[in-house]
Amino acid sequence: MSQNPTMHTTSLCPICLRKLEAYMYEEDKSTYMKKECPEHGEFKTLVWRDTGTSMQEWIRTKERAHIKNPITKVEKGCPYDCGLCSAHRQHTCTALLEVTKRCNLHCQFCFADALGQTQDPSLEQIRFQFETIFRVSGKCNIQLSGGEPTMRDDLPKIVALAASFGFPFIQVNTNGIRLAQDERYLKSLKEAGLHSVFLQFDGTDDKIYKALRGKALFELKKEVIQNCQKHGIGVVLVPTLVPKINIYNIGDIVRFGMQHSPTVRGVHFQPVSYFGRIPKEPSHEDRITLPEVMHHIYEQTDKMVSLESMQPPGCENSLCSFNGNYLVEDGVLKPISKRSCCTSQPSSATEGANKAKAFVARNWSYQKQVQEEKLSDWDKILESIQNRTFCLSGMAFQDVWNVNLERIRDCCIHVSTLDGRLIPFCMYNLTNKDGVSLYRDNVAER
Repeated sequence: MSQNPTMHTTSLCPICLRKLEAYMYEEDKSTYMKKECPEHGEFKTLVWRDTGTSMQEWIRTKERAHIKNPITKVEKGCPYDCGLCSAHRQHTCTALLEVTKRCNLHCQFCFADALGQTQDPSLEQIRFQFETIFRVSGKCNIQLSGGEPTMRDDLPKIVALAASFGFPFIQVNTNGIRLAQDERYLKSLKEAGLHSVFLQFDGTDDKIYKALRGKALFELKKEVIQNCQKHGIGVVLVPTLVPKINIYNIGDIVRFGMQHSPTVRGVHFQPVSYFGRIPKEPSHEDRITLPEVMHHIYEQTDKMVSLESMQPPGCENSLCSFNGNYLVEDGVLKPISKRSCCTSQPSSATEGANKAKAFVARNWSYQKQVQEEKLSDWDKILESIQNRTFCLSGMAFQDVWNVNLERIRDCCIHVSTLDGRLIPFCMYNLTNKDGVSLYRDNVAER
């Protein structure tokens, strides 16, 4: 057993949210973060379980991006000046708007802790947010979230408004209940300019949904996919992975997605984070880390998906995510991407952001089916490739226990607030031990 520091960083106290020096060290093939608050003592958190991929081998170095039009000034330092400020190191790839706090589920695990009949932002307010996003971040991708965004009858108007700004990719983050039950509503979203549904999809077994969402939902999820197929909307399956609940189902989720390709464009795994409705202090056993997710994909697909096909991101911080791109061919995933050997040359964060935006817009959208007799031989090949593309990815959101401010500064998913700021996703959702947030509960309308 060793405790040799492998990386120094800064973090926050889980109780008072004070900025703390932190370091990571290896112990028994796992990497932990340790930090100490002079008032509230020491905290130790698991951040990486080595299942054949060490954290040091995984990390890519990047040349930082510079925010050309920062909204906030650097006064107190990260993470207290989010807006974006000039110290941030990555452009916006996806801007997320919470268009309602209402929801038609009461999930045990919820980022937003969405409840209640609060007043929704007006279309005028949302227009202001789109204007701010466009001015600061240009034509980035847009995700409409909540709460449950389909609680709004005027969601098609919001989609159309986003499309009028020229945003190239518009996605709705949803549990899918209304999209399964109201096909006319889904059709109106498509006609307004919707490209993709980011579908809460925790497994292929209803006992998983009963544990995480309070009711059986698997049949409803299948109806969403069928309706999206009818109306030409791409679907990304989004499982929240919780130890002891649905880790065993990872391989079946991948296979289900493949069976419903090309409507289902891929699976985006999200290891559980402890904020929102679950601010309790987690044990090490309550966490599943990115290398474990990749290893489960490899083992549970009977090694069809190789570990080498899953690679670090080119956009956000290397410790935030993984991704792999494949072709569905004869019921098997054939890798397009392959992990490259480590290099001492840093990659460009700006170039990574541009590639990530284009990749998501292209690969998470529905691929139109064209009659073969209308295509040249070369176009037939290209269309076949586009329609057989399938993505596997995962993103490890941070909570107050494991937050690494180096990762926060590299974030490319930014929440648009009512007062016009852009807050890194993890920092917006982060709460202390008692559920108090720095940003989510402290944003007023302009």
